[in-house]
Amino acid sequence: MANIVLIHGAYQGGWIWRDTARALRLKGHDVYTPTLEGCAERAHQLRVGITTEAHADELAELLRCYDLDAVTIVGTSTGGMSACKLAEVARARIAKVVLVDALALDDGERLSDIVRRPHAVTTELATGPTREDAAGRLFAELEAPVRDWALERYTFHPLDVMQEPVRLSSFWDSTWDAAVIWCRHSPNPPLAHQQRAAERLKARWHELDTGHYPMLQAPTKLAELIANG
Repeated sequence: MANIVLIHGAYQGGWIWRDTARALRLKGHDVYTPTLEGCAERAHQLRVGITTEAHADELAELLRCYDLDAVTIVGTSTGGMSACKLAEVARARIAKVVLVDALALDDGERLSDIVRRPHAVTTELATGPTREDAAGRLFAELEAPVRDWALERYTFHPLDVMQEPVRLSSFWDSTWDAAVIWCRHSPNPPLAHQQRAAERLKARWHELDTGHYPMLQAPTKLAELIANG
């Protein structure tokens, strides 16, 4: 059985992995769903300087404190950025990298180089959609009960993660046991971006017939791909 760390994306927290984590635990895996600094129930910890690198350092400390080895790290959406950096800084502890409809930026790239976001509300420390935009666009693909559940939990995302370029000095030059899961009905991250990641990582390619939130639409199938893909 594997040690699995599920890394959420923008406007989310560890809560988004609830059903997928349950499915993985039923298979006997040891599963962690940390909420990153400045997000969800940790939104009160927003501060200047929360970057992709800061999130990765925080996750690396989680691996150290729990003494986790041979870890499968799973990143979705902007969580893919954190997963790539975590793999770089905690190389000895990582067994597999799984990117679920995820951003996998090159060194020096930033989110806006890959994804053009509609107008968002931006504060000094965070950015995100209005509730109306979240309901009508971000979570529009979800069935009403799940959409309402997600709307009650979404929060803005740390500004520097969304705006600053990532720093990856060795990730793309290393060899990884990797898988890329593309969600067919999700426009972002673009298919070409995910194909680029799969090609560069020589990763296994999987597809799900969902939108950008497979953990809310097909958690059991996603759990199977994470564990076995």
